[in-house]
Amino acid sequence: MTICRKCEVIFDIAGRQNILADLEKEAAAPDFWNDQNKAKDNIARSNAQRAVLKPFAALNTALQDASLLLELGATETDQSQRDHALQEAAASLDSAEKLFKQLEIQSLLGGELDASNAYLTLHAGAGGTESCDWADMLFRMYRMYCDDHGFEIEVMDQAPGDEAGIRNVTFAVNGPYAYGYMKAERGVHRLVRISPFDANKRRHTTFASLDVVAEIADDIEIEILDSDLRIDTYRASGKGGQHINKTDSAIRITHLPTGVVVACQAERSQHKNRSKAFKMLKAKLYEMKMDEKRKDLEKFYGPKGEI
Repeated sequence: MTICRKCEVIFDIAGRQNILADLEKEAAAPDFWNDQNKAKDNIARSNAQRAVLKPFAALNTALQDASLLLELGATETDQSQRDHALQEAAASLDSAEKLFKQLEIQSLLGGELDASNAYLTLHAGAGGTESCDWADMLFRMYRMYCDDHGFEIEVMDQAPGDEAGIRNVTFAVNGPYAYGYMKAERGVHRLVRISPFDANKRRHTTFASLDVVAEIADDIEIEILDSDLRIDTYRASGKGGQHINKTDSAIRITHLPTGVVVACQAERSQHKNRSKAFKMLKAKLYEMKMDEKRKDLEKFYGPKGEI
């Protein structure tokens, strides 16, 4: 049980249980849904606490089961029953080890925004169809990763390639610690292979860039002037249907001072797309502000020379 005691200290389990109890008490109030933004914030904070408490409880149970099975196996006189008890104890310990590794990773995700949802944007680099196909492969990889880890994906905007793949795609990843898990993927991804799109079967090197920003809470103030924005509406692209290509429901917002562009066509309502695009713009501007602060700190804590 030493592992559980260690986790209990690191994650302050008692404190998290008290926070979750307070949040659940708020959620039980009759007027809980009167303020939808506050209600969604409550649900997100509750899920963040459960993301730690649930695996901790499962880890504690698995260790207790393993301990009990080992005691039962030691008292069994029948060899087959003893072996069966030991096998079940080993299975419980394997389960406990997986849960402990999950908690160990979460203990490293202690950044200010690590527990938040994330926005990911993939861009195909130079290379034509080959780079569009590579971007599409990465997108499918992230989708499968999110499915395996219980994250939800919502495609905000997508532009298909001319022949295959995608030129760019922006999607939201929702779930506890989504940004913490995904932020390390930020950067340029390279693929070297014999291209299936080259009739001469030559080897191609192609690139795709991935940008990852955290969704920020509504109470974080980011000054955005209306005069600094250019808002364009256009028809959403897709596979057709009764509504999707018949109204200008998609939104593209350009922040003129910084050149940041966000777009959303996930919803049929222009107002909902506008709201989601503004939220994404706010997250990107906040990330830029944090990057500027980090660069300023590097001026003071950069290379100091050899001693």
